[in-house]
Amino acid sequence: MTPTLAVTFELTQEGRDVIAGALGGAAGVVSLAGLDEAGRADALAGARVVLTRNPSRELTTGERALLSQAALIQLIPAGIDFIPIGDLPAGVPVASNAGAYAQPMAEHALAMILAAAKRLLTEHRAMEGGAFNQQIPNRMVAGMTCGILGFGAIGRATARLLRGFGAHIRAVNRSGRSDEPVDWIGTTAELGAMLPLCDVLVIAAPLPRATHGMLGARELAAMKPDAILVNLARGEIIDEAALFAHLRDHPRFTACIDAWWVEPVRHGTFRMDQPFLSLPNVIASPHNSASVPDTLPAALRSAARNCRRALRGEPVLNVVGPQDRFL
Repeated sequence: MTPTLAVTFELTQEGRDVIAGALGGAAGVVSLAGLDEAGRADALAGARVVLTRNPSRELTTGERALLSQAALIQLIPAGIDFIPIGDLPAGVPVASNAGAYAQPMAEHALAMILAAAKRLLTEHRAMEGGAFNQQIPNRMVAGMTCGILGFGAIGRATARLLRGFGAHIRAVNRSGRSDEPVDWIGTTAELGAMLPLCDVLVIAAPLPRATHGMLGARELAAMKPDAILVNLARGEIIDEAALFAHLRDHPRFTACIDAWWVEPVRHGTFRMDQPFLSLPNVIASPHNSASVPDTLPAALRSAARNCRRALRGEPVLNVVGPQDRFL
């Protein structure tokens, strides 16, 4: 029998075609959408691989128990801190979709850095008020030291763009190693040594317990007074109150915030406990760094290719380990 890949969410015809193309005939595809309770149970019990956005929301407790014989549970999101992996059967590998959204997110980081360095929003607002500050200097990315916290696919893609502008790249990750060209790389334990050197700091790390609150008042105080901080990852990596206080007290410091502390996808609502948007040294976006036209097909393709590895008995990428889990 041909093995099956069960998809827990509704698929368009385009999505079905993308998955089938990426699988290359390694499995048939069955979507749970439209199936009755018995049909869903049969599909899950017989599935070799399961593709899901969030199993805690798309499957019942009883349905999740049916996955105990699966070779892989593949998630569509890259950041999986809000997904309770512990609710899934023990011993079944779970993989994130890390790297699927790296390129558009790297471009977003670059856009934010350039907007901050060139004072685009600041001078736009000034011109609205009648000012013409031609002699106030802006800054060049060339020659800047750009630190990257989290040197996975997003961090590496961002580094490539920044190197093209002549920036010097320093990075930290868990291992302190990378094949990507950098001027320096260390472990996350060496973050404190990197911070004072950074003209720009890009946060591209996941949110396991180890990175929660990693940047607080002490770390922010160690940074240059005119540094540019870009957060593409998770708001909770930074102490919210500490960042607001630092921005208020250091008007030359700029925070470019794409990832917020309370967001609709993870929490069901958007809320900030500090009035960041009242500050002139904040550039904000609604966590839309990956929201480009090809986002979903690219994510489906990346996830389905990893499913194909599991179906063919090949090593699976991005398997979630205990150190990666938040919930």
